[in-house]
Amino acid sequence: MPEIGKRLAAELLGTFVLVLFGSFAIFSANFGNVNAEGIPLPQGTPVLIIAFGFGLGLLVALYAFGEVSGGHFNPAVSLAMWVDRRLDSRSFLLYMVAQITGAVLASLVTLAAFSKAFVASTATVPNLALGVSDTDAFLLETLFTAVFIAVILKVTKSSAFAGTVFLAIAFTLLIIHVVLVPLTGTSVNPARTLGPAIVGDNYTSIWVYMIAPMVGSIIGWGAYKLVTSGDAATG
Repeated sequence: MPEIGKRLAAELLGTFVLVLFGSFAIFSANFGNVNAEGIPLPQGTPVLIIAFGFGLGLLVALYAFGEVSGGHFNPAVSLAMWVDRRLDSRSFLLYMVAQITGAVLASLVTLAAFSKAFVASTATVPNLALGVSDTDAFLLETLFTAVFIAVILKVTKSSAFAGTVFLAIAFTLLIIHVVLVPLTGTSVNPARTLGPAIVGDNYTSIWVYMIAPMVGSIIGWGAYKLVTSGDAATG
């Protein structure tokens, strides 16, 4: 297989693993706490189970496929890498296609295991019960994506973190889920949102989760450049 083919396959499979682990973690978190249609009931959801599902799911994906493609598994990460000139334009576009395809495939597996209603429940939506508006969700998703991207850009370029790069990235995503799951459902990744949205036919506030992570990506890149400007990026 050509090199670009291997990289795209790695991005597809890595995103598949991330979304699959996260979706099944949502089921585990709500096991015994669902209605007759298999939709999780909102009370008492163990946020930590969901957070570890996505965080450790990313860790699995990184160890399995990260060395091949760079381990983006997220259009917002690919955007930051493109802006930082670590990824060419053609690869950037193809990576996004592969990532979205992987997320959709993971949601199709979730559909086969459970139901369309359950897949729809795994979509990222603002928590109206807590008064989280689309604007609130946009700001939160932008801010936490920026932090996520700044971490990724730094640890993947610095020799100081060479042995813990995957752990740093995975645990950053884990803590972001701990904070945001009750508020926005936590995306910071348009592909993660699109998979359940397409398969579950749940496009509630979809614009928030398509635009905010990409805006956050640029802000995170700007923060990274600000603190590394004039310094050795590998130190």
